[in-house]
Amino acid sequence: MIQIDLSMDYFQYDIYTLIQAFFPGEEIKVTFQEEIQKEFNGIFLKTIYTESGVTFRLTESGCESIREKTVVWDNDDRKWRKRQLKICLYHMLSEHTGKLLPWGNLTGIRPVKIVMNILEQGKTLEEARRELKEIYCMTDEKIELALEIANEELRKLSEFDYSTGYSLYVGIPFCPTTCLYCSFTSYPIIRWKERTEEYLQSLFEELTYISEKMKNVRLDSVYIGGGTPTTLEAEQLRALIGFIREKFDCSHVKEFSVEAGRPDSITREKLVVLKESGIDRISINPQTMNDETLKVIGRQHSVEDIRKAFALAREVGFSTINMDIILGLPGENVSHVKHTMEEIKKLSPENLTVHTLALKRAARLKLHIDDYEEDINAAPEEMMKIAAQEAESMGMKPYYLYRQKNMGGNLENVGYAKEGHTGLYNILIMEEKQTIIAAGAGASTKFLVEEGQIHRVENVKDVSNYMERIHEMIERKEEVLKEYDSQICGGLC
Repeated sequence: MIQIDLSMDYFQYDIYTLIQAFFPGEEIKVTFQEEIQKEFNGIFLKTIYTESGVTFRLTESGCESIREKTVVWDNDDRKWRKRQLKICLYHMLSEHTGKLLPWGNLTGIRPVKIVMNILEQGKTLEEARRELKEIYCMTDEKIELALEIANEELRKLSEFDYSTGYSLYVGIPFCPTTCLYCSFTSYPIIRWKERTEEYLQSLFEELTYISEKMKNVRLDSVYIGGGTPTTLEAEQLRALIGFIREKFDCSHVKEFSVEAGRPDSITREKLVVLKESGIDRISINPQTMNDETLKVIGRQHSVEDIRKAFALAREVGFSTINMDIILGLPGENVSHVKHTMEEIKKLSPENLTVHTLALKRAARLKLHIDDYEEDINAAPEEMMKIAAQEAESMGMKPYYLYRQKNMGGNLENVGYAKEGHTGLYNILIMEEKQTIIAAGAGASTKFLVEEGQIHRVENVKDVSNYMERIHEMIERKEEVLKEYDSQICGGLC
């Protein structure tokens, strides 16, 4: 049990998330102006704010020693104050626990975005390294990883004027089954088979609106995700992609991706449709190459099915295939990860996305954590190193990165790619460099209203609600586009 006591509600979120990073899985209680109780068993952090600064006082039950650190305010800037507060608290917690968090005091999901901003200011690599170490307390290993990825992203983005275009996301919220770890908007296709046409008609209505509003703005990339888009029938996929190509000017599209995802949703007929429709990048996502783990996480396919689906995609002619894996799945250890990487190496995909298991609130794994807690691996950092080494041995380099809450080892998700196969959409969405308009149930639109400022518009997650309220989903976008037309579209919407 950890109690955080605040004398005022100031930087509460930052203090809470940093404590959470040092003590994953611990119950955390926030109080205001309370004293530690005699019967309290755990860690007590007293935060005292004054006009001149803030003092942290840390006490642990059973120990007489008290750690205390003070930050003195000599600047009124809120951003500066937050940085100093986090540096101070990080060092106190690091001294107390003996831990160095890989990403230091960074608790957000886009650390590379910070690094890119530093480099775009014209600072040298040495200046960037010093800032990342002194202000964000990152380890040397993560500093080098972030710098490598930031440079790769800047190289890719320099190839075109991304600021004057936009990207399109299309969501298909159906899956063969719902995986144990999944928190995305997805529904078992067997329950919705009779209503997928109805869903597509609503989706087409939203896409028609987007195409009309954005007809004078260049479309740079299209991503059909989910869920698992290939749960649709072959002719439904043909109709969907054909509709997009009919309604949108795709002549400038640099990348058109489809998340094929689950091998148990892939057929030759569907792959042929995707290829004939001009799709140039697909994903076939095993998550693991161990049959026992596939059963545990709720996958109704085998490792052999993964191999067959991959071979089929090659036969049909796909030359850019991504594969996703998750490190730290229930029951897996370092040897399982080594085996998974060995098997993926035999297939030799062009992209590999390495996820660290995150225990999300909406996932079944989180809801039934007591059943799996002992099986969830405690060595994600070693696993990540193995995956990185094997990706490098396949001729891949890291090109994008993001983090999630409650990730194993306080680590990250990394996308690797062979030369010439970098995923443009992944960079654009992670670094928030461009407006991404999203259609479909549970889809999230990110309007870039000005540099560094995103206005989000969320669609409802429930499929029935989405279909019933499709005009409301459209109106939500319309309100933002009216207000920020000049910023988003240069006055062309």
